[in-house]
Amino acid sequence: MQVVPPAPTIVEQIVRRALSEDIDRGDLTTEACVSPSTIGSAVLNAREALVMCGLPIVEEVYAQVDPLVDVDPHVDDGHSVEAGAAVATLSGPATSILLGERVALNFVQRLAGVATMTRRFVDALPPGSATRITDTRKTTPGLRAVERYAVRCGGGYNHREDLGAAVLIKDNHIAAAGGIREAIERAKARAPHTCRIECEVDTRAQLDEALEAGADIVMLDNFDDAQVRDAIEAVAGGAIIEVSGGITIERVAALGRMGVDVISVGALTHSSPSCDLGLDWT
Repeated sequence: MQVVPPAPTIVEQIVRRALSEDIDRGDLTTEACVSPSTIGSAVLNAREALVMCGLPIVEEVYAQVDPLVDVDPHVDDGHSVEAGAAVATLSGPATSILLGERVALNFVQRLAGVATMTRRFVDALPPGSATRITDTRKTTPGLRAVERYAVRCGGGYNHREDLGAAVLIKDNHIAAAGGIREAIERAKARAPHTCRIECEVDTRAQLDEALEAGADIVMLDNFDDAQVRDAIEAVAGGAIIEVSGGITIERVAALGRMGVDVISVGALTHSSPSCDLGLDWT
Protein backbone atom coordinates (compact mmCIF):
# COMPACT_ATOMS: atom_id res chain seq x y z
CA MET A 1 0.00 0.00 0.00
CA GLN A 2 1.41 3.36 -1.02
CA VAL A 3 1.58 5.89 1.80
CA VAL A 4 0.91 9.52 0.95
CA PRO A 5 3.72 11.86 2.13
CA PRO A 6 2.97 15.13 3.93
CA ALA A 7 1.82 18.08 1.84
CA PRO A 8 4.60 19.39 -0.43
CA THR A 9 4.52 22.82 1.23
CA ILE A 10 5.17 21.24 4.64
CA VAL A 11 8.05 19.11 3.31
CA GLU A 12 9.51 22.15 1.58
CA GLN A 13 9.53 24.15 4.83
CA ILE A 14 11.06 21.32 6.85
CA VAL A 15 13.81 20.75 4.29
CA ARG A 16 14.51 24.46 3.94
CA ARG A 17 15.10 24.79 7.68
CA ALA A 18 17.37 21.74 7.72
CA LEU A 19 19.44 22.99 4.80
CA SER A 20 19.75 26.42 6.39
CA GLU A 21 21.37 24.80 9.44
CA ASP A 22 24.00 23.10 7.31
CA ILE A 23 24.79 25.06 4.16
CA ASP A 24 24.01 28.73 4.71
CA ARG A 25 27.75 29.46 4.90
CA GLY A 26 28.58 27.16 1.98
CA ASP A 27 30.64 23.97 1.94
CA LEU A 28 34.26 24.93 2.56
CA THR A 29 35.63 21.42 2.04
CA THR A 30 33.86 20.70 -1.25
CA GLU A 31 34.61 24.15 -2.62
CA ALA A 32 38.30 23.62 -1.83
CA CYS A 33 38.59 20.05 -3.13
CA VAL A 34 36.15 19.47 -6.00
CA SER A 35 35.94 21.25 -9.34
CA PRO A 36 32.54 22.86 -10.04
CA SER A 37 32.56 21.16 -13.46
CA THR A 38 32.82 17.62 -12.07
CA ILE A 39 29.82 15.37 -12.77
CA GLY A 40 29.37 12.32 -10.58
CA SER A 41 26.99 9.78 -9.13
CA ALA A 42 26.45 8.09 -5.80
CA VAL A 43 24.28 5.25 -4.55
CA LEU A 44 22.19 5.41 -1.39
CA ASN A 45 22.69 2.02 0.23
CA ALA A 46 20.94 0.36 3.15
CA ARG A 47 23.63 -1.01 5.43
CA GLU A 48 21.16 -2.97 7.54
CA ALA A 49 17.72 -4.50 7.03
CA LEU A 50 15.12 -1.76 7.39
CA VAL A 51 11.79 -0.33 6.30
CA MET A 52 12.53 2.42 3.79
CA CYS A 53 11.23 5.90 4.47
CA GLY A 54 12.24 9.38 3.41
CA LEU A 55 12.98 9.16 -0.30
CA PRO A 56 10.52 11.96 -1.21
CA ILE A 57 12.34 14.12 1.33
CA VAL A 58 15.68 13.31 -0.31
CA GLU A 59 14.17 14.41 -3.62
CA GLU A 60 13.09 17.69 -2.03
CA VAL A 61 16.56 18.22 -0.53
CA TYR A 62 18.15 18.08 -3.95
CA ALA A 63 15.36 20.03 -5.61
CA GLN A 64 16.35 22.87 -3.30
CA VAL A 65 20.12 22.34 -3.44
CA ASP A 66 20.35 21.97 -7.23
CA PRO A 67 17.60 20.83 -9.62
CA LEU A 68 20.35 19.42 -11.88
CA VAL A 69 20.86 16.57 -9.41
CA ASP A 70 18.71 13.61 -10.43
CA VAL A 71 17.38 11.40 -7.63
CA ASP A 72 16.29 7.98 -8.90
CA PRO A 73 14.56 5.93 -6.18
CA HIS A 74 14.76 2.15 -6.59
CA VAL A 75 12.14 1.28 -3.96
CA ASP A 76 9.02 2.89 -2.55
CA ASP A 77 8.78 4.16 0.99
CA GLY A 78 7.20 1.53 3.22
CA HIS A 79 9.01 -1.38 1.56
CA SER A 80 11.32 -3.64 3.55
CA VAL A 81 14.86 -3.91 2.19
CA GLU A 82 17.78 -6.13 3.12
CA ALA A 83 21.26 -5.01 4.14
CA GLY A 84 23.24 -4.00 1.06
CA ALA A 85 20.23 -2.96 -1.01
CA ALA A 86 20.61 0.09 -3.24
CA VAL A 87 17.59 2.26 -2.52
CA ALA A 88 18.37 5.24 -4.78
CA THR A 89 20.94 6.63 -7.18
CA LEU A 90 21.95 10.29 -7.33
CA SER A 91 23.65 11.80 -10.36
CA GLY A 92 24.63 15.31 -11.40
CA PRO A 93 27.08 18.03 -10.34
CA ALA A 94 29.40 16.49 -7.77
CA THR A 95 29.57 19.63 -5.65
CA SER A 96 25.77 19.68 -5.32
CA ILE A 97 25.53 16.00 -4.41
CA LEU A 98 28.10 16.55 -1.67
CA LEU A 99 26.43 19.74 -0.48
CA GLY A 100 23.13 18.00 0.26
CA GLU A 101 24.53 14.65 1.43
CA ARG A 102 24.38 15.10 5.20
CA VAL A 103 20.91 16.63 5.29
CA ALA A 104 19.53 13.95 2.98
CA LEU A 105 21.09 11.19 5.09
CA ASN A 106 19.84 12.73 8.33
CA PHE A 107 16.29 12.53 7.05
CA VAL A 108 16.34 8.99 5.66
CA GLN A 109 18.27 7.58 8.62
CA ARG A 110 15.83 9.11 11.10
CA LEU A 111 12.65 8.30 9.19
CA ALA A 112 13.68 4.76 8.28
CA GLY A 113 14.38 4.25 11.97
CA VAL A 114 10.86 5.29 12.92
CA ALA A 115 9.31 3.18 10.15
CA THR A 116 11.38 0.14 11.08
CA MET A 117 10.52 0.35 14.78
CA THR A 118 6.84 0.80 13.91
CA ARG A 119 6.87 -2.27 11.66
CA ARG A 120 8.29 -4.35 14.51
CA PHE A 121 5.43 -3.32 16.79
CA VAL A 122 2.83 -3.95 14.09
CA ASP A 123 4.30 -7.36 13.28
CA ALA A 124 4.15 -8.28 16.97
CA LEU A 125 0.33 -8.19 16.91
CA PRO A 126 -1.43 -11.55 16.56
CA PRO A 127 -2.40 -12.50 12.98
CA GLY A 128 -5.71 -10.94 12.00
CA SER A 129 -5.73 -8.54 14.95
CA ALA A 130 -7.82 -5.38 14.55
CA THR A 131 -5.77 -3.54 17.19
CA ARG A 132 -4.08 -0.40 15.93
CA ILE A 133 -0.54 0.63 16.79
CA THR A 134 -0.42 4.43 16.93
CA ASP A 135 2.10 7.16 17.59
CA THR A 136 1.74 10.04 20.05
CA ARG A 137 2.61 13.75 20.02
CA LYS A 138 6.05 12.92 21.48
CA THR A 139 7.75 13.89 18.24
CA THR A 140 10.93 15.79 17.39
CA PRO A 141 10.13 19.53 17.35
CA GLY A 142 9.68 20.66 13.77
CA LEU A 143 9.60 17.12 12.34
CA ARG A 144 6.14 15.93 13.40
CA ALA A 145 4.68 15.73 9.89
CA VAL A 146 7.49 13.58 8.49
CA GLU A 147 7.76 11.40 11.59
CA ARG A 148 4.01 10.72 11.45
CA TYR A 149 4.52 9.80 7.79
CA ALA A 150 7.24 7.36 8.84
CA VAL A 151 4.85 5.72 11.31
CA ARG A 152 2.37 5.20 8.47
CA CYS A 153 5.14 3.76 6.28
CA GLY A 154 5.79 1.24 9.04
CA GLY A 155 2.15 0.14 9.05
CA GLY A 156 1.09 2.13 12.11
CA TYR A 157 -1.59 4.76 12.53
CA ASN A 158 -1.45 8.36 13.64
CA HIS A 159 -2.96 9.67 16.87
CA ARG A 160 -4.17 13.28 17.01
CA GLU A 161 -1.98 15.59 14.97
CA ASP A 162 -2.03 18.52 17.36
CA LEU A 163 -3.92 19.99 20.30
CA GLY A 164 -6.67 21.27 18.02
CA ALA A 165 -7.38 17.90 16.43
CA ALA A 166 -9.23 16.16 19.26
CA VAL A 167 -10.27 16.33 22.91
CA LEU A 168 -7.95 14.23 25.06
CA ILE A 169 -8.42 14.89 28.78
CA LYS A 170 -5.25 14.00 30.69
CA ASP A 171 -4.25 14.05 34.35
CA ASN A 172 -3.42 17.75 34.50
CA HIS A 173 -6.68 18.69 32.76
CA ILE A 174 -8.54 16.60 35.35
CA ALA A 175 -6.70 18.32 38.20
CA ALA A 176 -7.26 21.79 36.76
CA ALA A 177 -10.94 21.15 36.01
CA GLY A 178 -11.68 19.74 39.45
CA GLY A 179 -12.25 16.10 38.50
CA ILE A 180 -13.02 13.68 35.71
CA ARG A 181 -16.76 14.28 35.61
CA GLU A 182 -16.29 18.05 35.57
CA ALA A 183 -13.72 17.86 32.77
CA ILE A 184 -15.83 15.56 30.59
CA GLU A 185 -19.02 17.56 31.12
CA ARG A 186 -17.25 20.80 30.18
CA ALA A 187 -15.72 19.15 27.12
CA LYS A 188 -19.09 17.82 25.99
CA ALA A 189 -20.62 21.27 26.38
CA ARG A 190 -17.93 23.05 24.37
CA ALA A 191 -16.50 20.63 21.83
CA PRO A 192 -18.07 20.32 18.35
CA HIS A 193 -20.69 17.60 18.04
CA THR A 194 -18.42 15.82 15.57
CA CYS A 195 -15.68 15.42 18.18
CA ARG A 196 -15.26 12.37 20.38
CA ILE A 197 -14.23 12.85 24.00
CA GLU A 198 -11.25 10.83 25.19
CA CYS A 199 -10.20 10.64 28.83
CA GLU A 200 -7.03 9.26 30.37
CA VAL A 201 -7.52 7.14 33.49
CA ASP A 202 -4.97 5.80 35.96
CA THR A 203 -7.20 3.59 38.12
CA ARG A 204 -10.32 1.45 37.93
CA ALA A 205 -12.20 4.08 39.95
CA GLN A 206 -11.28 6.75 37.40
CA LEU A 207 -12.34 4.42 34.60
CA ASP A 208 -15.78 3.95 36.16
CA GLU A 209 -16.16 7.71 36.60
CA ALA A 210 -15.15 8.40 33.00
CA LEU A 211 -17.63 5.83 31.68
CA GLU A 212 -20.44 7.22 33.84
CA ALA A 213 -19.65 10.73 32.55
CA GLY A 214 -19.95 9.54 28.95
CA ALA A 215 -16.38 9.35 27.66
CA ASP A 216 -16.27 7.99 24.10
CA ILE A 217 -12.68 6.76 24.43
CA VAL A 218 -10.78 5.74 27.55
CA MET A 219 -7.00 5.72 27.67
CA LEU A 220 -5.75 3.17 30.18
CA ASP A 221 -2.49 4.73 31.35
CA ASN A 222 0.14 2.37 32.77
CA PHE A 223 -2.37 -0.45 33.38
CA ASP A 224 -0.79 -3.89 33.69
CA ASP A 225 -2.27 -6.83 31.77
CA ALA A 226 -4.56 -7.92 34.61
CA GLN A 227 -5.90 -4.38 34.98
CA VAL A 228 -6.46 -4.16 31.22
CA ARG A 229 -8.52 -7.37 31.25
CA ASP A 230 -10.60 -6.02 34.12
CA ALA A 231 -11.10 -2.72 32.29
CA ILE A 232 -12.25 -4.48 29.12
CA GLU A 233 -14.92 -6.28 31.11
CA ALA A 234 -16.01 -3.02 32.73
CA VAL A 235 -16.19 -1.13 29.43
CA ALA A 236 -18.12 -4.00 27.79
CA GLY A 237 -18.01 -2.34 24.37
CA GLY A 238 -19.30 0.99 25.66
CA ALA A 239 -16.19 2.95 24.66
CA ILE A 240 -13.06 2.66 22.54
CA ILE A 241 -10.17 1.33 24.64
CA GLU A 242 -6.68 2.75 24.20
CA VAL A 243 -3.74 1.38 26.18
CA SER A 244 -0.74 3.62 26.73
CA GLY A 245 2.25 4.10 28.99
CA GLY A 246 5.39 2.00 29.09
CA ILE A 247 4.34 -0.17 26.17
CA THR A 248 7.04 -2.66 25.16
CA ILE A 249 7.06 -4.84 22.09
CA GLU A 250 6.87 -7.90 24.36
CA ARG A 251 3.40 -6.83 25.60
CA VAL A 252 1.88 -6.16 22.19
CA ALA A 253 0.79 -9.72 21.37
CA ALA A 254 -1.03 -10.15 24.70
CA LEU A 255 -2.78 -6.80 24.40
CA GLY A 256 -3.82 -7.62 20.85
CA ARG A 257 -5.27 -10.96 21.95
CA MET A 258 -7.27 -9.17 24.66
CA GLY A 259 -8.88 -7.09 21.92
CA VAL A 260 -7.93 -3.55 22.91
CA ASP A 261 -8.71 -1.10 20.13
CA VAL A 262 -5.57 1.05 20.19
CA ILE A 263 -2.04 0.74 21.57
CA SER A 264 -0.31 4.12 21.56
CA VAL A 265 3.48 3.97 21.66
CA GLY A 266 5.46 7.14 22.28
CA ALA A 267 8.70 5.22 21.68
CA LEU A 268 7.95 5.05 17.95
CA THR A 269 9.05 8.65 17.60
CA HIS A 270 10.96 9.49 20.78
CA SER A 271 13.16 6.39 21.04
CA SER A 272 13.58 4.85 17.58
CA PRO A 273 17.28 4.47 16.70
CA SER A 274 18.34 5.84 13.35
CA CYS A 275 18.96 3.26 10.64
CA ASP A 276 22.30 2.87 8.92
CA LEU A 277 22.18 4.15 5.36
CA GLY A 278 25.13 5.58 3.46
CA LEU A 279 25.81 7.48 0.26
CA ASP A 280 28.59 5.71 -1.65
CA TRP A 281 30.35 7.39 -4.58
CA THR A 282 30.42 5.41 -7.83
